[in-house]
Amino acid sequence: MKIKNKLYKNLQNKEINIDSWRVFRIMSEFVEGFESLSWIKKGVSFFGSKSIKSTHPYYKLAYDVAYLLSKNGYTIITGAGPGIMEAANKGAYFAKGISVGLNIVIPQKQIPNPYVNYLLEFKYFFVRKVMFTKYSCAFIVFPGGFGTLDELFEGLALIQTKRIEPLLVVLVVSEYWSPLIGWFKDKMIKSNILSKQDLELFKIVDTPKEVLNAIKKFKKNR
Repeated sequence: MKIKNKLYKNLQNKEINIDSWRVFRIMSEFVEGFESLSWIKKGVSFFGSKSIKSTHPYYKLAYDVAYLLSKNGYTIITGAGPGIMEAANKGAYFAKGISVGLNIVIPQKQIPNPYVNYLLEFKYFFVRKVMFTKYSCAFIVFPGGFGTLDELFEGLALIQTKRIEPLLVVLVVSEYWSPLIGWFKDKMIKSNILSKQDLELFKIVDTPKEVLNAIKKFKKNR
């Protein structure tokens, strides 16, 4: 029994030591991210499905939005992967703008798309999320899955609770997002889980020009 207890304590101490050193790895990612991205003044982050092919209308739309924003002096920031991320980086690239990719190191290796001209890699999702939030004046959210929804809802929660500087959240493709907004109204607002005011935390648009105008109006009001 004493041998088992000693073994357990040794294992426990080893785990504590591992966790302690992990803090320094996390800290180093924050420091590198802050130092590497501090020059960004008009960052706009794009989120959306990595599965969208280059022939899909959403891909073309993301390209057009990023192209227009780049031409108006905004820095395009993505997760560096394929799909919507690639489309946004590509739009910035061909607009001769700045295209940033914040790649994540995961078991299913994500190879950065070829249109990123400023790349950073992260091991920790939450550190990467901080960089998206800190260096963006707007989140441009295209149709996507769990990852996209995670980034969207965490951003909205931080804005709602005033834990970050206000930023604009733009949902692109109203047809895709309308059922979700309907659920907010029919279920969450009627149940007093959300307030009507919470629906003002984001805008829904369909065209590149609407995205640009929404950002300009948001910055002017601030």
